[in-house]
Amino acid sequence: MKIIEMKKSILLLAAILVAATAFGQVADSAKRHVVLQGAANLRDLGGYTTTDGHHVKWGEIYRSADISKLTDADLAVLKQRNITYDVDLRGHKESAQAPDRLNPGMDYILLPAGSDNLNNWMKSITTIKGTGGDSLMIVFYSKTDSLALRYKPFFDKLLGLPADQALVFHCTAGKDRTGIGAALLLYSLGVPYDTIVQDYEATNYYRAAVNERSANTMVQQMHIDKDVANSMMLAKKEYLDATFNAIKQQYGSVDNYLRTQIGLDDGKIALLKKKFLE
Repeated sequence: MKIIEMKKSILLLAAILVAATAFGQVADSAKRHVVLQGAANLRDLGGYTTTDGHHVKWGEIYRSADISKLTDADLAVLKQRNITYDVDLRGHKESAQAPDRLNPGMDYILLPAGSDNLNNWMKSITTIKGTGGDSLMIVFYSKTDSLALRYKPFFDKLLGLPADQALVFHCTAGKDRTGIGAALLLYSLGVPYDTIVQDYEATNYYRAAVNERSANTMVQQMHIDKDVANSMMLAKKEYLDATFNAIKQQYGSVDNYLRTQIGLDDGKIALLKKKFLE
């Protein structure tokens, strides 16, 4: 009897720890999450504390998943929040199949580098089983060849963003390409890596229902292994670690990468911080 009670206590403690971690990631979700009818995972990157005690400004930069299904009411929300710049990180085919729905006059840029071969990559995963899904994602996150082509124009848009305007950047799920972009941006602003990981992993909370549906579709229609499908839907710390580790291995440090490949010299880093920190 005592063994059973002990097991229950252990399970309860584990549940509390998981809940506490989730709460830590999304405690400010009422302010961070922009609830829309036609898009999931659209959230404000504001509020994060930097290592020197500053905070990322609210209402300036938003990350999201696909925004091709926005309703008229959703577009009104974007207008109300002064979101007039849209950075689309999808490939040509992805964006053509589901064009972003935008308010008139919005500044739009497509940054497809490294995304146009994702369909072939998806076809190759049907033979992978079990924990191979994690290995597959780590390989994907370790590729640095297209990062500069994808994210340098993204940072250029941020550097040129008018003071009274806001920008949204997104891919399809708002997890991988968007997650890496958010991580590099927050790093450049001086946000600690632990916080960056929390922002990345928070996608699991905001997309929980969508992830479950998407994984089931991948299993039923594409005949992908269930564990592999789940791995592909989740945002795991080891995935983002793989990107940062690959950058450090190839360029010596993330700071050096941002400087030499993204073009963020001391002056531009200072400008980013002046624009987006308080």
